[in-house]
This record gives sequence, C-alpha cells and structure tokens, in this order.
Amino acid sequence: MTVLKDFPALLQAFFIDRLISQRNASPHTIVGYRDSFRLLLRFAEERLGRQPSALAIEDLDTPFIAEFLNHLEEQHGNTARTRNARLAAIHSFFKYVALSEPAYADLCRRVLAIPAKRYERKLIEFLTPSEVDAILNAPDTTTWIGRRDRALLLLAVQTGLRVSELIGLHLEDIVLGTMAHVRCQGKGRKERCTPLRGEAIPVMKAWLRASPNTPLAPLFPSTRGGHLSRDAVEHLVAKHCRAAQRCCPSLRRKNVTPHVLRHTLAMDLLQHGIDRSVIALWLGHESPETTQMYLHADLSLKQKALDRTTPTDVKPGRYRPDDELLAFLESL
Repeated sequence: MTVLKDFPALLQAFFIDRLISQRNASPHTIVGYRDSFRLLLRFAEERLGRQPSALAIEDLDTPFIAEFLNHLEEQHGNTARTRNARLAAIHSFFKYVALSEPAYADLCRRVLAIPAKRYERKLIEFLTPSEVDAILNAPDTTTWIGRRDRALLLLAVQTGLRVSELIGLHLEDIVLGTMAHVRCQGKGRKERCTPLRGEAIPVMKAWLRASPNTPLAPLFPSTRGGHLSRDAVEHLVAKHCRAAQRCCPSLRRKNVTPHVLRHTLAMDLLQHGIDRSVIALWLGHESPETTQMYLHADLSLKQKALDRTTPTDVKPGRYRPDDELLAFLESL
C-alpha cells in the first residue's frame, strides 16, 4: 500500500526537488517562495492553533487560502500585486502536489482555481533632469558613505539596473576605458552589458581607486564590507530624496524609489527617440511589450501626436484660455 506524503514532506520536496534540482530556480525565486510560505505557515499557526510541522495538506483548502490572501491585504497592507505574487507561489506548490500525489488532485484543482486579483494600473513615476541632478548632488561626497551613495545613484539612473542587479555587482563587473560598461546578471540568469555615459566614468574611476583590489568584492559594500540589502538601497534613495527636496520642491510630490530611477532611464531613452525593442534589451525585459507602459506615461509623445492632427490653418499647441476667470473655470 502506497503511503501518501504529508504536508511537511511535500513542501520540502517542492523546494529541494522541484525548484532547486529540477528547475534550478534563481536565488531570488527561492527567497520569494520561501517568504510566501513562511507567511502562510505563521497564519495557519495562528488560525488553526497547530505547529507548521503538524499541518495536513487538507488544512490548506480553498476557503483557508482565500482567508490568508485577505489577511495579507487587510492586516499586512499588501497590494494586490504582492497578493498575486504570494498566490503564484501557492499555485506553483499545488501544481507540484497534483503531479506528485494524484490523490490530492481534487483539492489542488480547487486551489488552482483561485484567480489572481485585478488591480488598477497607475501611470509610472519618473524624474525630470533637474530632479535627477538634485538627488545626485544630495550625498555628502566628503564622506565614504556619501561617495558610495553618489556612485550608486549615478549608476542606477544611467543604466536602469534593478535593485537586485545593483546590489549583486562586484568590482570586476565594471569595465572602464574604451567602451566602458557594466556587466550584470538579470532575471532568468540572463547576463547583459550596459554602456556607461561619459560623466559616469570619472565618478566610477574615483570610487574604484578607493575600493579594495579584490575583483569579487562588492562594488557598493555596506559599512561592514558585505553586499548592501534591498532595504538599505531603498533607505538611501529615500534619504537623499528628502535632502534634495530643499532645492527641488517638485520632489515632494513624488514617491521616489530605486525602481523610479529605472523608469527615469527608460523615459529618457524613449524621449530621445530610442526604439522600444532597444529599450527592452537595455533594461533586460523579456519582451518589448513590457515597455508599452512608458508610452502611456510620456505626455510629450501624446502632445506630438495631437499636434499632427491639428488643422493646417490652426497654430499647433494646446488650448489655453487667456482670461483669468476662464482659466479658473478650466482648472476646476
């Protein structure tokens, strides 16, 4: 008689056999899935009053998973996108269970039928050139941390690297001189090279001179010498943005994150007429369709399209009332 695997054995096999051995999943995928199940197990411990190792697969039925997802949004303040990412990890596990233990197929079918939640897609945030300059000038370059932060911010806004790519860089990944560029490993373990602009080269040269002569050392180390964490990068971006608000008040209306620096680079390329397929290659996108969101955010492109539809006997431009009272009414 075949003995069915219990939930702890299935979960361990999912990570070791499926994700690591069979799929060779990236460390970022492993961490994301691990965090999702840690949250799920803690929630189960609170609601069911049992230790995670004592849970049964039947405990994780559709109503319980739905309650967990609602808990993430209501108690943890997770967005619909984060909720969907947690659900994707759960779906991946139950797909594995359905193949490994067909006796649980009906339970897996019901859990896999839980749909992803739709959410409002807002326009992306990006910075203007003056805002970028204000943030780059915010770090105190008389200190080691200030020089590190300025080099990191400059590299981020000129290359559009993801946070995970930035903090994973080593000294050997920067190539200066002719055809200066930075090498990184992006999503799906895809390596790519991104060129550096002229103004970034002296900053990076000065930073490398002050760095240890160890090729595998982190390019942007923490004060303890290890790699910076994602939270540390988010903190330093927010800190220097607050400092830059004193000379650039428009930053007060924006929520500047490391990903906003990535969007800023993409918008700069788009506004200079770079083809979307090239932007996708530059950013490491899987498909050029991903860059579609930048077209929606670029009001200047829409204005150019509007100007082309203007009758020949009318001066191009947007209507602006010249009377103060009319201007007030138009602003309502």
